[in-house]
Amino acid sequence: MEYLLAVVGLLIGLIVGFVIHKRMTDKEIGGIEQLALRIREEAQKDAATIRKEAAIEAKEQLLRDKSKLEEEEKQRRAELSAQEKKLDKRETALDERAEQVDKIEKETNELAKRLEKKDKDLEKKDAELTQLIAEERVHLERISGLTSEQAKDLLLRSLESDVKRDAARIIKEIMDDAKASASREAAKIIAYTMQRGCTEVVNETTVSTVALPSDEIKGRIIGREGRNIRAFETITGVNLIIDDTPDTVVLSAFDPIRREAARQTLEKLIADGRIHPGRIEELYEKVMKDLEEDMREAAERVLFDLGIVDMNPEIIKVLGRLKFRYSFGQNQLYHARECAFMASAIAEELGLDIEIAKRGALLHDLGKAVDFERDGTHASIGADICRKFGERPEVVNAVAAHHEDVEFDTAEAVIVLVADAISAARPGARRETIDNYVKRLEKLEGIVQSFTGVEKCFAIQAGREVRVVAQPDELDDQGAVKLAYDISKKIEDEMDYPGHIKITVVRETRSVAYAR
Repeated sequence: MEYLLAVVGLLIGLIVGFVIHKRMTDKEIGGIEQLALRIREEAQKDAATIRKEAAIEAKEQLLRDKSKLEEEEKQRRAELSAQEKKLDKRETALDERAEQVDKIEKETNELAKRLEKKDKDLEKKDAELTQLIAEERVHLERISGLTSEQAKDLLLRSLESDVKRDAARIIKEIMDDAKASASREAAKIIAYTMQRGCTEVVNETTVSTVALPSDEIKGRIIGREGRNIRAFETITGVNLIIDDTPDTVVLSAFDPIRREAARQTLEKLIADGRIHPGRIEELYEKVMKDLEEDMREAAERVLFDLGIVDMNPEIIKVLGRLKFRYSFGQNQLYHARECAFMASAIAEELGLDIEIAKRGALLHDLGKAVDFERDGTHASIGADICRKFGERPEVVNAVAAHHEDVEFDTAEAVIVLVADAISAARPGARRETIDNYVKRLEKLEGIVQSFTGVEKCFAIQAGREVRVVAQPDELDDQGAVKLAYDISKKIEDEMDYPGHIKITVVRETRSVAYAR
């Protein structure tokens, strides 16, 4: 019974709980529906607001686009208006040009008619003149008793004689006038005509000799099985020639620096007495260091003498190597210094740039210091070195052009050529081999003998004067003047020579000209 009551109570409790829970659930559902309704209403209101704002913004954007389109249309209309104005102006100009063309065409037609009329008149006059000349020719032939060909030959012979006399007279007048105006034309004469005194020189001494205290030292220089001489030639790069010449050995090399270093090394080895490969290498390195210092100091002394203070150290180093470079017995470093002094003096007299002339003359043979190491002429090599180490273009051109391999850019470059020629040609500056001397004299006499009317010629005063004996039957006095002039010009064109050559033509009268 109690169990039943408990079950009944439980069922009642469940029913009551279910009812209560349902009521609570229905109440919550009702609240949720009301909340959803409120959210829906608020969303509708927001959507309406957004639609209104979007409509307003769309209208504003439409107004902006419309305004922009109107502005663009306004600009296009303005551009079209401007183009229309330009087209109107061009059309007006074309109309004016068309009128001018029509006018010119009319004038051209009128001119053509006048020219045609003049051509007809000229043809008529030409025919009349031809007839008149023919009549006069017949009249002259009848009076003179000569045909036209005979008269022409007579006239040509007369004119030839007159022309020869006039040419000789003009040559003499020109030469006299040149002498009278020499002071006024000094700048041009010095800068542009003395350059013809230049001559190319490339002869070099490539051997040095070393005196020995006795022939016994030759064996020690050679060494056991030739090891000392092989080591010496390998280290120095110089050929050591030991022959039957008593108390003397010969050093041969194209590089003058190596040859001098080898000479001093060998002298020190002989004085020291210890001759072996290790000692040779030691002394050679010491000699080379001393030589480098000696060459640098020599170049710096030259720069100091010339008053040049801003020379690149690398150029100074190359310039110093010229101390041991000789051309026909003339030392190239002191030849460069002499050229620099003369070039600066000439530039000062002419009112030109002294610094350019001085530097160009000093460096003009710079390439000779290394020309046995590189391809090309010493002028082009020297110009490349100067250009590489920052020398001015005017100086580079003076170096490159001093043998006329390139064109002169400045008057200072011509002065460098002149200074080089003067330094090389002065008495005692250079030695000429007997073979070259004989060939030069033979060529000189051959040029003179090639002229008609020359009976004999003699090259005297070491080729600085030519005496020409003319045939009096073939040349008159005026012809002798012209012969001397023609010989001088041919010598100038075909020969290289230092200084000048005097040409003396001897006939019944004596005429003199100079090839400068």
